[in-house]
Amino acid sequence: MLSALAVAVAGGLELAIGEPPTRLHPVAWFGRLVGAVDREWDYPLAVGGLAAALLPVGVAVVIGGGVALAASVAPLAAVTLAGLTLFLTTSLRSLLSTARGVIADTDTDLPAARDGLLALAGRDASALSAGEVRSAAVESASENLADGLVASLAAFVGGGLVATGVGLPALPVAAGAAAWVKAVNTMDSMLGYRLKRVGTPAARLDDAVMWLPARLSALLLALACGSPRSVTRARAWLDGVPSPNSGWPMGTAAAALDVRLEKPGVYVLNPARGLPDVATAQRSVTRVGVAGVLAYVLAALVVVAWF
Repeated sequence: MLSALAVAVAGGLELAIGEPPTRLHPVAWFGRLVGAVDREWDYPLAVGGLAAALLPVGVAVVIGGGVALAASVAPLAAVTLAGLTLFLTTSLRSLLSTARGVIADTDTDLPAARDGLLALAGRDASALSAGEVRSAAVESASENLADGLVASLAAFVGGGLVATGVGLPALPVAAGAAAWVKAVNTMDSMLGYRLKRVGTPAARLDDAVMWLPARLSALLLALACGSPRSVTRARAWLDGVPSPNSGWPMGTAAAALDVRLEKPGVYVLNPARGLPDVATAQRSVTRVGVAGVLAYVLAALVVVAWF
């Protein structure tokens, strides 16, 4: 029940606050630490492998130890700290707000929409049409459901269940697991580019970590859209997506909304259809929000059922 309360704390903070300012966000602090690795090295793969192995584990140990210390003082203190950790390792409200703003701007101020897209997608938006910007916003919202919410929730729940199974305290392990996953994802987002060899180990680790969350997110999106067969339909388009994971939620969104999603020169999902209009793109973001709520509810139910 304490783990379920921690999930409720995280969900409540997400609803009430959304996301703290960057200067106060521990993930941004961790990003500065990762930034020290982001330079030229004589042996980039060795340095990158060491960083990918040690930095996320270090974060997990600090967080797990803090929650364990709080539990020795009072159970509710541990719940609060674990819930705060889960909140800080997830993001939904800010994602939805940013995506909605970009989509709305495509109808009135395309240059502003292109600029706003930089907060969602790491692609050159300078030559994108309004439809392509909307497509990118839908893709990013769908993909970030996995990266920004489901991955940490799944790690929290899974870590707690494993800890209980082997006789360890659930909350410290659960909070540490969520922090570890977020650290891995942050390292990948900062270093995981083809030209940055130092980031290759983090990128490969992130591919492994995100395998299950990406597919869970696709299922949640299919449920949120009332289109359970969309996951199966998405499989036909995934060969062209470079990532082994991101195509699942994006392809599911394309199938469920019956629209084409495209990153020019890289991949096309549901190529027989047209790019999303404003109304369809906004509906997609709403469905991502519904899927996010389902993820919180499912996490709480699994924890309650287990204990």
